[in-house]
Amino acid sequence: MTLLLLVVAHPDDETFGCGSLLMHAAERGARTVVLCATRGEAGEVTDPDLVPTGGLGELREGELRAAAAYLGVADVELLDLVDSGMDGDAAPETLCGAPLEVVVAAVRRAVDRHRPDVVVTLDGGDGHRDHVRIREAVEEALAGSATPLYVEGLPRSLMHAWVQHHAGGDYAAYTELPDIGTPDEQFTTVVETGHLLERRDAAIALHASQKSPFDGLPDDLHRAFLTREHLIRLNPPWAGGPLETELSGLSGP
Repeated sequence: MTLLLLVVAHPDDETFGCGSLLMHAAERGARTVVLCATRGEAGEVTDPDLVPTGGLGELREGELRAAAAYLGVADVELLDLVDSGMDGDAAPETLCGAPLEVVVAAVRRAVDRHRPDVVVTLDGGDGHRDHVRIREAVEEALAGSATPLYVEGLPRSLMHAWVQHHAGGDYAAYTELPDIGTPDEQFTTVVETGHLLERRDAAIALHASQKSPFDGLPDDLHRAFLTREHLIRLNPPWAGGPLETELSGLSGP
């Protein structure tokens, strides 16, 4: 059976970032595994009353496992690092504070254990330092490997539309829109997942402690974000040509 390994930094990354891709892979008969570096302990919470005595990490791990099960994920593993937060000094126990080689070794052990046919992580285009760090660790862990490797991201054109929606008329004050998201022309692979939209929304709702970046969007923009998965193939290197519509290494009907 084909195996897809998704490596992410926090609970909700697997759903907000790659939820439709995980369901798509499962539909094609692949076994999917999520490796999550932290429990999202530094995240903001929509309702403090949701947080149990065990803390936010306990709550978010539960949300991760519930959403992953809904998405058809066969197994969830955690690296037991701590969420670095958005800024400030990163403590030694955090994803960004731990030596890079420690994170790389942990990812490599998971790869050796599962022997995936394809590995996916987030591209870090949103600028969150933990997302950048986990991509760096995954790339280094797979250096020299023949295993197909992809990073998933959000097109800059969509992120600019998101900024304009949330800024309203104020967006005209920008001299230029911020460099958020990934330049559209860098994507090598676009997987159509429109038939999974309702299920993707349901999985997002399982992360009840977190505010979804897709909340409140007009229907056309909501669909634009959640009905196509945009990825960059890093290995084997992209030689150009027509965009892929499927991940290399992912077999099935």
